Amino acid sequence: MDAVWILATEEAGHFGLNFNLFETNIINLAIVIGILVYFGKGVLGKILGDRQAAIATEVKEAEERKQTAAARLADEQQKLAQAQEEAKRIISEAEVRAKQAREQILAQAQVEIERLKATAGQDTLAQEERVSLEVRQRIAELALEQVEAELAHRIAPNQSAQQQLIDRSLALLGGN
Repeated sequence: MDAVWILATEEAGHFGLNFNLFETNIINLAIVIGILVYFGKGVLGKILGDRQAAIATEVKEAEERKQTAAARLADEQQKLAQAQEEAKRIISEAEVRAKQAREQILAQAQVEIERLKATAGQDTLAQEERVSLEVRQRIAELALEQVEAELAHRIAPNQSAQQQLIDRSLALLGGN
């Protein structure tokens, strides 16, 4: 049995084997280790069991969080797809509205151009009428000036005829 329990000892600067059981305290160590194993087995088993249960619970919770996150990811991806479809629809509607607005603006511009052309034509006619009226007035003024000059020229040499004309007009009016 001495050979079974071998411990290394240090003696005078070198290593050697001590086969004395009482000096090496092997029996005390064996008793302490036996008691620790006997009583510690339950405690150690309980600690390891609790730790195993805690790890299993954490793994289960992690799997549940993973499933929850996967479900939320799928939901958010679905919402993203819906938002993208909505954005495409809005863009499509905006393009249609822009095209309609462009056509409406072009139609209004064409109507405005036609109106301006008609107004310009009317303005031209009105301008022609105004010029024509001014020319007629000027011709009438020149004709009156010419008639007045002719009358003044005819009446001036003959003052007595003028006096007779005045007397006759007064006589018709007054009765003299």
